[in-house]
Amino acid sequence: MSNAFRELLKKVGSGTHTHEDLTRNEAAEATRMMLRQEATPAQIGAFAIAHRIKRPTGVELAGMLDAYDELGPKLQPGDRHQQMVTVFGIPYDGRSRTAPISPLTALILTAAGVPVIMHGGDTMPTKYGVPLIEIWQGLGVDWTHLSLEQTQSVFDATGMGFIYIPQHFPLAAGLVPYRDQIGKRPPFATVELIWCPYAGVAHLVSGFVHPPTENMFREALALRGTPKTFTTVKGLEGSCDLPRDRTAIIGIVNPDNAFERLLLSRLDYGFSDRNPPLESSDRLTSDMKAVLQGEPSELMQSALWNGGFYLWRGGVCPDMNSGIEAAKAILTSGQAGKKLQEIVEKTGHGA
Repeated sequence: MSNAFRELLKKVGSGTHTHEDLTRNEAAEATRMMLRQEATPAQIGAFAIAHRIKRPTGVELAGMLDAYDELGPKLQPGDRHQQMVTVFGIPYDGRSRTAPISPLTALILTAAGVPVIMHGGDTMPTKYGVPLIEIWQGLGVDWTHLSLEQTQSVFDATGMGFIYIPQHFPLAAGLVPYRDQIGKRPPFATVELIWCPYAGVAHLVSGFVHPPTENMFREALALRGTPKTFTTVKGLEGSCDLPRDRTAIIGIVNPDNAFERLLLSRLDYGFSDRNPPLESSDRLTSDMKAVLQGEPSELMQSALWNGGFYLWRGGVCPDMNSGIEAAKAILTSGQAGKKLQEIVEKTGHGA
């Protein structure tokens, strides 16, 4: 048993009225001990559920991010990348109700010259939804067999990278079983949304569900001072996908550290209020391939809605309307489809 960890556990697990928040250094040290399995399974499980009940602070999240940055992998900047890299923070436990849009968004962005990094693992508790890695496999891209060096090569060549946790960050993958055992998302599920596995200047996009989570994001990232540019999205099932059935609530922070609240309504841009449902993984990838061939559909509409916003936010287009038009041109001209084939070839050759 780790006596040092026990003292940290006592602070967060002492009850509603007597618990203490950890300092940034304490949160970082606790996270290191859990990632390295220096704490016992009983201690790790107790910490995860106690911290879930207590709720993490922005200071604690900053410390946990410090440990992830120290021990986790990072893709390196590439000479060919002219635009700022976009890193998407999307819940690792996937989607179960609405069709994910982010792989299409990533292809639109990379086709437009904006590099993209995603990260995640396999089917994961507590939702056990469709994970990003499975969607990419359905599109013909298998990130699971690539080393970090090979993934770097693919990223350098195509502008698309994927940090696959079981392969590239086994320390974090070692904590996944605790999610199933405690039946709740632990604090690490929040950290993953604002983790940036990139060594250069990045635009971080983080999905969230509950407003207090966004405030924790902002505090943690402000304390760390990186990245300077980030976007928060109250997205579909906590993802970075903009909804169409309600006003999209977005937070924008630029390098001057000023916070801007952006509200986007699909009514202002001629879209319907229907979010495409998730019927099955096979149907999803089939529909995505149709979108990449320029075929009209509800999924195409969501791809334009999201692609337009991220092309605008990524600095490719001056406003939302031109972003939507650019996304449409990229999809209907086959540019996004060609980018997918390029990624397929690079990953299939083992980089």
